Amino acid sequence: MVKDVKKKREFPTAYSVIIVVLLLVQMLTFFIPSGRYSTLSYNDANDTFVITDAKDQVEKEPATQETLDKYGIKIQLEKFTDGTIYKPVAVPNSYQEIVKPKRGVTGTIRQFLESQINGIIDSVDIIVFILILGGVIGVVNATGAMDAGMMKLAEKMNGKQKWLIVIITTLIALGGTTFGLAEETIAFYPILVPIFLLSGYDTITAIATIYLGSAVGSMISTTNPFSVVIASNSAGINFGDAMPMRMIMWVLCVGVSILYTMRYAEKVRKNPEKSLIADQMESQKKMFLKPHQEGEVIEFTTRKKLTLLAFVLGFVVMIYGVQQLGWYFTEISMVFLALVYILIFIAGLGEKEYVNSFVSGASDLLGVALTVGVARSVSIVMESSFVSDTVMYKFSELISGMNSVLFICVLYFVYIVLGFFIQSSSGLAVLSMPIMAPLADVVGIDRGMIVSAYNWGQGTIGLIAPTGLILVSLSLVHVGFDKWLKFVSKLLVILVLMALIALSIGVLI
Repeated sequence: MVKDVKKKREFPTAYSVIIVVLLLVQMLTFFIPSGRYSTLSYNDANDTFVITDAKDQVEKEPATQETLDKYGIKIQLEKFTDGTIYKPVAVPNSYQEIVKPKRGVTGTIRQFLESQINGIIDSVDIIVFILILGGVIGVVNATGAMDAGMMKLAEKMNGKQKWLIVIITTLIALGGTTFGLAEETIAFYPILVPIFLLSGYDTITAIATIYLGSAVGSMISTTNPFSVVIASNSAGINFGDAMPMRMIMWVLCVGVSILYTMRYAEKVRKNPEKSLIADQMESQKKMFLKPHQEGEVIEFTTRKKLTLLAFVLGFVVMIYGVQQLGWYFTEISMVFLALVYILIFIAGLGEKEYVNSFVSGASDLLGVALTVGVARSVSIVMESSFVSDTVMYKFSELISGMNSVLFICVLYFVYIVLGFFIQSSSGLAVLSMPIMAPLADVVGIDRGMIVSAYNWGQGTIGLIAPTGLILVSLSLVHVGFDKWLKFVSKLLVILVLMALIALSIGVLI
């Protein structure tokens, strides 16, 4: 009698992980009291401040420094009037519990479903970008330009593979620390993954190089307007405060990340069985390197060179626009949509083949696009249940009155927790800084250290938070979340210890 072979248990997909987190958060909202801080926002149409209390009662005040002082908001007036702070700011000492919205069984089910739909709607700009990018990649792949270019580059990099990790991680980390390069890195995977595979590495190495560059770079922000700048402004200080320490930490953390990735990558290159995804290596090579697996030699013609050049120039324009012109996803999507029309005259494909390759490329990234939207649903549930402010309030009470070293270390972990639920760095900054920054005065430390604790804490959880960008990145290369956790766990411990040591030194000197 033949015994049934037990199926190997597999870790849930990105969708399932997000849905589990969503259900857990939704369950927590039944036990966490609902509450709200009053908020203050600037109305440039009539030059007034609009104060909205916990019960949605609205009051208007003159847009003056005296009004800010009246509400205990230690921020310069011009930060509101020049648009630096454009989101509502929490008013210190204004938290009030409110009646928890009644949901019942029907309401809970509605919230569960509606939050996912609204998450997709709220993320539509990113989703459109991903789909257009997928279409462009589909066209470029159909011409064979990508494969031919990758083969040439692999030949040039033979024996110099390590430099791929050093150069790419450093450049992306520079983007992360200066202008918040994050979601835009999604565009890099289809280009870089084949290069890493041809160099003898696995897809985890590619993810580590790209994602760690972005995540660690953003975690140790120096001039990132979406985190450290807006957080400093909300704390009432100059973002240059504590800059020397942040620059030192950036060098140390990025350096450690590069060495950590290189150690794993070289181990895999010398012995592929050491890969955390050894059982997927062949299938992933077939997926990303099909022509090479079949032994096909692709000639790198002038047409293919022009196609690849146009594709690469699209990324150059994107990076320039984001860094220098303040572009967001609408403008970035326009760049790649323009590229769709430019490639019509370069790619050399027939009309039907061109359209089919675009649609096929977009469909390949549809799952990734939907993952972005569904991940947003967790924050929506927190907001619609009015528990985000309660969590903030309870944590502020917890750390108040501690000695300086204990205060800053606990605050770091507080921001790790808050960063899990509130993935928007700017949203977390304007919500928390007016509440947390005054606590620094009580314990006698510089407010710049509060900003560092915020930045490093929410950045640390970004390495593994399923509500963030990591699941999207893993979906692009079909790597399980469990494999990533196994890879990054030791690095996470190292970065946490480095942050705690740096914060402790910062409040003592």
